Amino acid sequence: MNIKELQNAMKQEEEVVVRKLEKWAETIGHKTFFYYGEDKKRYTFKEFNEVTNSIAHSLYSLGVRKGDRISLFLQNPLVTTLMMFGIWKVGAIYAPINFNYMGKLLSHQINDTDPKILITEIQLVSKVNEISKDIYNEKLKVVIYDPNIEDHDYQPELINIKLDQRFEDITFSSLLEGKRSNLKIKLNHWNTANIIYTSGTTGPAKGVVQSHRWMYAATFYVGKMLNHEDVIYSDLPLYHIAGAFVNIARAAYVGCSVAVWDKFSANQFWERIKESGATSAILVDVMIHWLMKADQTPKDRCNTLNKVHVQPLIQSHNEVAKRFGFDFITVGFGQTETGFGCFSLIKELDENTGTPQELYKGRPREEIVGIIRKYNIPVQTGNGVFKRGYMGKSSIFIEATILNENDEECKVGEIGQIALRPRLPNVVLSEYFRNQEATLQTTKNYWFHTGDAGYRDENGYFHFVDRIGTVLRVKGENISSYQVEDIINSHPKIDLCAVFPIPADEGDEDDVVAFVVLQKSEELIEEDLQIWLEKVMPKYMLPKYIRFIDEIPRTPTNKAEKYKLKQVILRELSK
Repeated sequence: MNIKELQNAMKQEEEVVVRKLEKWAETIGHKTFFYYGEDKKRYTFKEFNEVTNSIAHSLYSLGVRKGDRISLFLQNPLVTTLMMFGIWKVGAIYAPINFNYMGKLLSHQINDTDPKILITEIQLVSKVNEISKDIYNEKLKVVIYDPNIEDHDYQPELINIKLDQRFEDITFSSLLEGKRSNLKIKLNHWNTANIIYTSGTTGPAKGVVQSHRWMYAATFYVGKMLNHEDVIYSDLPLYHIAGAFVNIARAAYVGCSVAVWDKFSANQFWERIKESGATSAILVDVMIHWLMKADQTPKDRCNTLNKVHVQPLIQSHNEVAKRFGFDFITVGFGQTETGFGCFSLIKELDENTGTPQELYKGRPREEIVGIIRKYNIPVQTGNGVFKRGYMGKSSIFIEATILNENDEECKVGEIGQIALRPRLPNVVLSEYFRNQEATLQTTKNYWFHTGDAGYRDENGYFHFVDRIGTVLRVKGENISSYQVEDIINSHPKIDLCAVFPIPADEGDEDDVVAFVVLQKSEELIEEDLQIWLEKVMPKYMLPKYIRFIDEIPRTPTNKAEKYKLKQVILRELSK
C-alpha cells in the first residue's frame, strides 16, 4: 500500500477515538469494553460512553472548553480512563502526571502545564498540599476521587484528609451527575489530544504535544491485528503512551475489550489472563524475565494470550513464545514523540504449537499475516535468526533513517542516531509544550532526532542498539548495554542488572561496568559470576568491573538512573 492509498483508506475511518467509542456504543453497546480487575467492575460500551459523557458535560459546566488543559494526578486506572475519555469528549487536553511524583517534580509539571483543572485522589492529596505554595495558579480547581468503602483502594485512615484551602475542592462523584448524551463539540484529527511528559535524568521533563491522529497512527498496526473477539490486557501506568493509548485507546478504536489492573504481578499474571480471557498484551523485557523465572509446568501453553508486543526484542523471544504458546510477537521502535516509527510481525508458532485451538480468539492467524503485509510491514518466522534489538522496517506513516553526528545518512551497518520524519501531517509530536528551543533542536534539518542509537542492515531492517551515550566501544566492537544486561540477567541467581560504559585507562574506548542485584536469599561472588560470563559471552563484552547492590536507583518513571551508578564507580576508582 502506498501513501495515497493509505490516505484514501483513512477517509473511510474515524480517527478521533471518542467518536469511535460512540459508534460502538450504538452498534455493539451490550459488549464489555472495560473490565477493572482490581474491583471486578465491568462497563459495556454503552455504559462507558454514557459515564464519560456525564463527565464531559460536567467539565463543560465547570468552564472547560476545547483546547483547555486538564492535569491528572491519579493512580486508579479506572478513574483515570473515565476522565481521559471525558476530557477528550469535551475537546480538552489529557495531561497525566506520574503518580510517583512529589515535591519539585510534581510542582514543575503542574506549573508547566498550567491546567484549568487538576484531577487527583484522596491518597495523593497530601502530596498536593505539600506543594500548594509552589503552584502558580492560586485559583486552581481540584477534583478529588474518594474511593467507596467497598473499593480495593479505600483507606479508612485517610477519611479526614482535607485539601489545602488555596484550592477549590470538587468531588469526583459530582462529575458523574452530568447529562448522559453525546456532546456536539466538533473534533478534528489535527486537534491536540494529549500532553505527555518525557522522563529525563538530566533535566526537567518535556511535555510532548500529540494530536488525535497521533493516537490513530500509534495504534494502527497493533489495532489492525485485532477484532471484536480480542481482549487487551493492561497493567501499565496511564501516564505513559503504552498503557493509555496502545492498550486502552486501541481497544476503543477496534471495538474490543480491555482488562486493566493497577500494576504488574508475576505471581498473578496468568490468573489475570485466565480471568479476563486476554489475547493481547505488552510485555517489557523485565516482565518476561520474571515470568520465565517461574517453575515450568506442562500447562504453561494453556492460555488465551496469542499476540504479545515486546520492545526491544529479546534474543530468547522464540523460547518464550514456545513456553507460553504466543502465536505472534510484534516488535518495533516507539516513542512518546513519534508513536511506532518501525514495526515488524514475528510469526512464532503455528496452530499445533501456539495457543490451543479451543482457547484461540481473534482473527485467524493467516488473516493477521495478510493484514500486516498489506501495510508494507515485514513478517518473520520465529525460528529465524534475529539479533537483539531487531525493529523491522519503517511505518507507513513515518520515514526512518540512521544519521551520523553531522546529520548525514549512515552506511549500511554503521551505528548512528535513529531519525524519523512524518509522511502525513500530525502523526508525530506537534511540539514540546512551551519549549521552542527543545523543539527546534530535536527537529533540526527536518528530522526528528530520537536520541537512540541504531543501524540499518543490508535488507533494510532497522536495529536498536542503545540510548545515545550508553553504546559501548570495546576493542573495536560496538556493544549494546542492553545486550550485556540480557545475558547477565539470565543467570539463575540474578534479579536485575545495570550495564554502562566508563572511559578506559588507555585509548578512545570504554570499560564495561555492571551493577548487579541478586535475587532474595541468593549469594554470588564476583569471581564466580565472571567464570559463568566467560562461558556465555564474547571476551570483549565481559564487564571489567562488577559491583553488587541491593537496588538499582530509578527515576519516578522506573528508568534506571545509570548516571548515579557511574558516579559511584568513578568516585571509587579515583581514590
